[in-house]
Amino acid sequence: MNPCVELVTSPRNLGFKEMASFTGLSASQTQILCRCSPPISFTASISSPLHFKKQAPVRRLLVVPLKCSSPGPSQETESEAETMSAPSSSVSLASSNSTYNWRAGIGAVGLLETAYLTYLKLSGSDAFCPLGGGSCGDVLNSDYALVFGVPLPLLGLIAYGFVTTLSLQLTRKNLPLGISETDGRLLLLGSTTSMAAASAYFLYILSTQFAGTSCSYCLISALLSFSLFFISLKDVGLQEVQKVVGLQVCIASLVVATLSTSYSNLPSAPSSTGNINLPYFTTEITTDSSPFAIPLARHLHSVGAKMYGAFWCSHCQEQKQMFGREAAKLLDYVECFPEGYKTGTKMIKACADANLEGFPTWVINGQVLSGEMELEKLAEVSGFEFSG
Repeated sequence: MNPCVELVTSPRNLGFKEMASFTGLSASQTQILCRCSPPISFTASISSPLHFKKQAPVRRLLVVPLKCSSPGPSQETESEAETMSAPSSSVSLASSNSTYNWRAGIGAVGLLETAYLTYLKLSGSDAFCPLGGGSCGDVLNSDYALVFGVPLPLLGLIAYGFVTTLSLQLTRKNLPLGISETDGRLLLLGSTTSMAAASAYFLYILSTQFAGTSCSYCLISALLSFSLFFISLKDVGLQEVQKVVGLQVCIASLVVATLSTSYSNLPSAPSSTGNINLPYFTTEITTDSSPFAIPLARHLHSVGAKMYGAFWCSHCQEQKQMFGREAAKLLDYVECFPEGYKTGTKMIKACADANLEGFPTWVINGQVLSGEMELEKLAEVSGFEFSG
């Protein structure tokens, strides 16, 4: 038996209980403290008038420390949890930043592509088409390249710019208007959902209205949009996606409905190389020639400048309207499809030898100019000086 416990509980050791009471400790507290810590000895005198008439013999008492503690299991668990969670948080943060960087990089590629196409659309020039030749330009210059009169590349420029900017801000943890990181991810998911839905719709238009036509810019844009959508889907996570899946479906449906409404009254694209048979036709020039246009046309003819075009090409007709009725008759215009167009029809040899990238194309003094040109630009390239 522990001597400390025996000292407290035995009737023979009543003096120790009295000492415990004197020091402010109960017997039970003294017993517990004795069990917790090793005893410390000291000597004291106790006199009891109730039992002794003279000085009581000296007794050795035990006084224990008033504090007894040891590190608990909860503290060790918390410390271990903090140590284990630190690397996990670092990995999660690095993964998120990597996702944001990928999304910003893909968005930047789309931004460059749509910026180039927007410039061409606003300037009236034709795009360089490494695949598909003139048919690529026909798709980009068709009525399907406008949404309620707004150039489609301009809308793509805004969308890619938004995704790129927001991704970079998420990487820096610097979101505007107090937007949280979770809300930023959901905004990106909504934006990329609309872009993917629009790309899917345009692929449908390309396969039905432009059957057999190759449009490299359309395919690249679709690839970028779908990549951004799947990255955003993975970044948000399955649980969060399930909460907003209804909203995502509404966004996609709204995009498709808007595009369908915009294109509801458009005829089938004449540039489609599918099952079409388009007879040759001419378009009347209704404008009058300016005093500058007539001598310019004569000069272009004198230096051997040629304009290559197709009878269905709207930009070719607009170029002729710039010169006017009188001046347009003086131009050396080469029609690439003089017999009309139907499935399998190829350009005449003169156009094929010129390696045309689109319509119209000017060849002046060995210099090739693609797209609709201002008269002043043609005068500059050909060396024409107006003296009138």
